Parts: sequence; structure tokens; C-alpha cells
Amino acid sequence: MPTFRNHSFAAFLFDMDGTLLDSSVVTDRVWRAWATRHGVDAANLMAHMHGVRSEDTIRRFGPPGTDVAKENAWVLQAELDDVEGLVEIAGARAFIDTLEPGTWAVVTSATRSLAEVRLRAAGLPIPDVMVTADDVKRGKPDPEGFLTAARRLGARIEDCLVFEDSPAGVAAAKSAGASVAIVGNHVPAGKDDFAISNYRE
Repeated sequence: MPTFRNHSFAAFLFDMDGTLLDSSVVTDRVWRAWATRHGVDAANLMAHMHGVRSEDTIRRFGPPGTDVAKENAWVLQAELDDVEGLVEIAGARAFIDTLEPGTWAVVTSATRSLAEVRLRAAGLPIPDVMVTADDVKRGKPDPEGFLTAARRLGARIEDCLVFEDSPAGVAAAKSAGASVAIVGNHVPAGKDDFAISNYRE
């Protein structure tokens, strides 16, 4: 049973971008390019897209008549083609290496293909259980992804610790009923939350 700061959990559920790896430079390049193509306020888009499925971001910010599927395919291909500057969050690989394969999963708003490309580019392993944008009907902040991962691991969500870094992801984890470890400084930690800047802590 994995432990974190002297607490035991049935399983650890990790978000990917911003939590296991830093893809911010790639995300910034791709989404600013998309915003420019469509005359969208890039600053406003960047302030609200973190942790959310790309198709949901396009649906929210795209001009009237936007072909969501077509634009989502454009964004996905651009992200698949660009891994320059993508790195693991400090200590992530060493921390994961201490875990048994059936005790952790990745729950990401990225597609499966993008998740695999980014994890490999950052030198991180592909878990046995990974829940992606392809696997859910409703993306974060809906809890579906975390509930699905817990079920696939055979764990009660109440016994899981979720590692997250975005407002949408933290909201999804708490709505699911999991404990939360907040990575980085994008979301203030509540009194019942753990908080870390990286995994070397």
C-alpha cells in the first residue's frame, strides 16, 4: 500500500501536465498559435484552459461556427509534433519508481496518444492504468476520470490520493471524494490538502 507523508492510501492517481511533467512551454506555443489563427484573446484563453480537455477549450473559446473536431485535431497534431522543452517535475521519476505497478494511475485531459508521447519525452513510465480524454464523456472538473481510474485499480476513491495542479483537476478530485496533494502554486491548498512544489520533498 503506497504511503505519502506517513499516510497510507490504496492508490495514487496522478494528473500529467503540470503534475508529473512540465509541458508549459509547449502548451503556450501551441495554444497561442491557435488563438492567433482564430482571433481569440490568448491571455484569456491561457488563463482558463489549464487542466481542461482541448475540445472543451475550443468549444468555449472558438468563434461561432468553429468546427470543434477539426480544430481539436489541429491542436493535437501540433502538440504531438512539439516536445521541445518538456521535462519531468523534479523527482517525479524517482518517486514513481518506488510504487508498485497496480497502485498508481495517470488521469489526464490529454488524449492517449499525446499522453504517451509526453510521458516518454519526459523519461517517465507508461502506467498500467491510464484514463485519458478518450476514455471519458465528461472532462475535468467532472470527477468521471478519477472515479474510472480508481475502479480500474480496484480501489475505493475515498482511499486514493490524487496529485493535481489545476483548479479544474482539484475540483474533480474533491468532487470524486479523494484526498488531494496539490503540486505547484496554481491552486491554494485547503486545510485538508497536502501541498508540494516537487517530488524531491
